[in-house]
Amino acid sequence: MLHLEHVNLVVSDVPAMLKFYQAAFPHWKVRDTGKGDWHGKPRTWLHFGDDYSYIVFSDNGEGENRDLTGHQVGLAHFAYVTNNIDAVINRLMEAGYEIAKPGADDPSRKNVYFIDPAGFEVEFVEYLSDLPSERNS
Repeated sequence: MLHLEHVNLVVSDVPAMLKFYQAAFPHWKVRDTGKGDWHGKPRTWLHFGDDYSYIVFSDNGEGENRDLTGHQVGLAHFAYVTNNIDAVINRLMEAGYEIAKPGADDPSRKNVYFIDPAGFEVEFVEYLSDLPSERNS
């Protein structure tokens, strides 16, 4: 079996990223932090997650994230499954984040997209069916 353990995001503002993801994942915690060197440049990293998966935020990022409306090569978005999308939306909006775009009108799922402080698009999805043929339509 394979599963995604972590994603490592290079950002310019780790505390801003932590605020966003703490609102989305209130059950996650800071697992570890540290300092290192990345190809001759110092960086501080932070692991935020649970015992099984996490996000790494590494600082000293340079420049802007890719234009999400363009066609540049790069990450388009990543998604997290929740069993209560309304709670995720409410927590993020109460923390000051706006919905970037609503999801598709689909009887098998509800989804929504937010842009995190580093400019990554994050999708949250709640499946309303357990049937793969419906979930993956």
